[in-house]
Amino acid sequence: MTATDVSLASAEQAGAVGHLLYDFNAEFETPGPTAEELAVRFRFLLVRDDVVVLLSGDPDTPTGFAFLTLRPTPYYDGALAQLEELYVQPGLRGRGIGTALLTAAILRVRERGAAEVHINVDEVDVDTRRFYERHGFTNVEPGQDYRMLCYLREL
Repeated sequence: MTATDVSLASAEQAGAVGHLLYDFNAEFETPGPTAEELAVRFRFLLVRDDVVVLLSGDPDTPTGFAFLTLRPTPYYDGALAQLEELYVQPGLRGRGIGTALLTAAILRVRERGAAEVHINVDEVDVDTRRFYERHGFTNVEPGQDYRMLCYLREL
C-alpha cells in the first residue's frame, strides 16, 4: 500500500478519521471537539448515504482524509457535494496525496449522482486556492468588493 492509495472509510475507522480531523483543527488553531468526540460522531456519519469519507495510505494508519457531504439542490437532477475537509499530514504534503484524495472524492460523489462540488477556502490561503484551481475549481467572485461572510448560530 502506498501513501497515495485511497479507500472509502468505514464506521470501524471512525477513530482514525476523528484523530485526523482533530489534528487538522489543531494545526490551524481551530477550536473544536476532542478527537474522541469526533470519532463518536463519525461512527454515525460514516454509515450515511449522504456522507463520503476517504482515507489515504494504510487504512489502519491513514496519512490524510477527504470528508464530503451531499445534499439535494433544485439546480441539478443530482446532488450538490460539499468538500467539508481535505487534510494531509504536514510532513507528507507535496507527494500527491492531496491530489489522490481529491481525485477519488470527485469520482465517488459523481458515482453518487453529484452534479457539482463546492469548497470553501479562506481568501488568505493562497497555496490551497492554487491547489484547487490546478484541479479545475473556479473561484467565483462577482465583484471587486465582494466578501463572503458566514453567519453561525449554535443551537
